[in-house]
Formats: sequence, structure tokens, C-alpha cells
Amino acid sequence: MPVSAEDIEFYRKNGAVVIRGLFSPSELALLETGIARNMAAPSPLSIVASRPEDPGYFIEDFCNWQRIPEYRDFLTASAAAETAGQLMGCRTVRLYHDHLLVKEPRTTARTPWHQDQPYYNIDGFDNVSMWLPVDPVAAESTLKFVAGSHREGWMMPRSFMNNEAKWFPEGTLKDIPDIEGHPERFTVLGWALEPGDAVFFHMLTLHGAGGVAGGNRRRVVSFRFMGDDTTFAPRPWRTSPPFAGLEKDIDKGAPMIHPLFPVLWERPVSSG
Repeated sequence: MPVSAEDIEFYRKNGAVVIRGLFSPSELALLETGIARNMAAPSPLSIVASRPEDPGYFIEDFCNWQRIPEYRDFLTASAAAETAGQLMGCRTVRLYHDHLLVKEPRTTARTPWHQDQPYYNIDGFDNVSMWLPVDPVAAESTLKFVAGSHREGWMMPRSFMNNEAKWFPEGTLKDIPDIEGHPERFTVLGWALEPGDAVFFHMLTLHGAGGVAGGNRRRVVSFRFMGDDTTFAPRPWRTSPPFAGLEKDIDKGAPMIHPLFPVLWERPVSSG
């Protein structure tokens, strides 16, 4: 097993865990090649998440595993999906999507506190995201989490640039609390990371990140995984990422069985 019983217990209690040294230098080199390929030819889903006046640059891109062979090879050959399955305690692990996040040196753009699942088109509690940097990440630039927030229900998703409630109508979900204004009320987790380390977190765990100081670069690929109870939840708005036309192939409330979401790992059947 790539994770220990203590890792699993910590994840399920807190909604996030760091696994040190999970990936080899060759696996990281594979991802670096994939990131370079992705950066050289961003997809139509790519977005610039920093403002024009930012001295750095923050770019995100989504759903590239089918055209970036290095992402696909990493997913099928590494321990990523098995680790996700062990943490979730699921029989089957499907890919939901890949997410590139690159903050260039001197980027001041922060990633505000948020949950991921309210932006998505899936329901269910069996899920986990892996946040994998290929560069060293200092404590001030790392992803941080509010421990236990994955058990607090859904909170209002807002646009990162102007804080608009563009999806669920205002007032239909509780707002994200003022974490930085009242730090005494929350246990915040965050880890400085070296290449090979990875953070796994639930899609409902509140998280956010700072900018990147000095000459540091922060290249991250995040892979989102779905477990046994995940079902399709079509929305009347454009989700992030969007899956246009998916409602023609999957019924509302049905499992995410589709070529876009391949099975990456299945728990071995016990012979006993």
C-alpha cells in the first residue's frame, strides 16, 4: 500500500493529507515534460487567473489527459489512483479531470478560500483530488486547508476575480467563513513540499493558496478522482470545467461511466 493506516485516518478526519516521497524522479520528469507540452499549446479551456498588473503570471488549464501523453502515462503507471482509492476506501477509482496550475515567479495572485465540488457537475462524497508540484513549494505558497471542513456541507461558490455568486442563487448556500479574519476558530493545515510529495484532499475541503515570491516557480498538476458513489449532476450553468453535451450520454443521478472518465484502479478481489 502506498499509504499507511495513519494517513487514511488523518485524511478522513481532516479532509487533507500529505504523502511524502510518493513519486520517483522519473515520474516527475514525465510530468515536467507534459507540463511543458501543455504550456506550449494551452487548450481552449485554459484561463489566465492573474490580473494584467500582476508582476507574475498564473495560468490554469483543464482536461488535457487525452492529448498530453505524459499525463496519461503518469496516471496509468504511477501510484496516484491507488493512493486515491485507499484514502477513499473505494472499490473503483475513475479519473474526473486533470488541472494544470502554474504560478510564475513574482505572481501575487492568491487562490481564495473555496471548495471545489460546488463548481463541478457531480454529486457524491467519494472523491479526492491530488495536488502534485514538480517544484519545491514554500510554506507561504503552498495549498492550505481548513481541517474537517469537508464535513460542513456545501458552501457558496463565487468567482475568483470579483467574488460573484454566478452559479447557485445568492443565499441558497451558506457563505465561506472569514478564515483569515478569525484564525482562532479554525485549524489550518499546510505543508512545504519537495518534488515527489503530494497532497490529497476532499473536493469539499476548504482550501486556498498564496502567491509565489521571488524567483520561485510553482508548477502543479492536480488530478481529480471519483469513487464508488459519484453520480452525474447536470447543472443549468457552465461548470468548471465544462463537459458540454454530457447529459446526452449520462442520465442525471447515474454513475460516471463514460470514456471521458476512465477507470484507473480497482481494488483487488480478496481470495478469502
